[in-house]
Amino acid sequence: MAKNNLTTVTEFILIGFTDYPDLQIPLFVVFLAFYLVTILGNLVMIILIQVDTQLHTPMYFFLSHLSLLDACYTSVIIPQVLATLTTKPIISYGQCAAQFFFFTICATAECFLLAVMAYDRYVAISNPLLYTVAMSPRICWNLVVGTYAFAITGAILRTTCTFTLSFCDDNQINFFFCDLPPLLKLSCSDTTNAEIIIIFYGNFVLLANATVILLSYLLIIRAILRMKSSGSRAKTFSTCASHLTAVALFFGTLIFMYLRTGSEKSLEEEKVMSVFYTVVIPMLNPLIYSLRNKDVKAAFRKVIG
Repeated sequence: MAKNNLTTVTEFILIGFTDYPDLQIPLFVVFLAFYLVTILGNLVMIILIQVDTQLHTPMYFFLSHLSLLDACYTSVIIPQVLATLTTKPIISYGQCAAQFFFFTICATAECFLLAVMAYDRYVAISNPLLYTVAMSPRICWNLVVGTYAFAITGAILRTTCTFTLSFCDDNQINFFFCDLPPLLKLSCSDTTNAEIIIIFYGNFVLLANATVILLSYLLIIRAILRMKSSGSRAKTFSTCASHLTAVALFFGTLIFMYLRTGSEKSLEEEKVMSVFYTVVIPMLNPLIYSLRNKDVKAAFRKVIG
């Protein structure tokens, strides 16, 4: 009888970060600055890779797609955050589902793309003479298309499992965007089956890609240790340093977010970590890949010159 009196939710209220009006303007300025820096940095990276022929290699081809994903990542999240800080923090059911869907595509695709980039570095270091054959343009495109295909398939599965659940009466999401944990808490139907499918898929994506990255770098380390010259070792390892940094930041945050038990989770910690991997990391990636990269810095000097 109680269920019959429940009202189906048609919109959600995003609680966001704070209930204090005095903090809304400073937060708006901070997030807007992060967004502009992220979009500018990633667009510059994409343009440099497109216009400089010296950067037309598999490594920079994958890096251009990583920059595209980072720009899309923040564009899915930050505009909604800015809207909630200036107007009523209301998002429709359809907008929430769309945000969840595209956020899942970006997050999943970035996981797979970082694994592909690790494999690319392994091939380049272990088989330099066969690198152009093993990573031909056709193979590179197949890897990228496969990455997006897996991401879209996973997003359809994850979104369907989440938004076929019932949401009744309580429509306040204690988060700054439509993410999985707060949505599952709001559902008034049995979420057991949906959670099993979603958690299994999420763990598969994380663990499978983490395994590929780990194996690739173990083989890279073995190849580096076999080099006779210490200078060659340092130079070879430096080509992997940027990617290792990006992998550590992204996967470390995701593992902290999603592979902990319920008793270890804190809502405030989840908000902070979510800001880190949806806002901060996409902003840092262009800096990580440019500050330690002579080719990118040379291309930048050439373009502005």
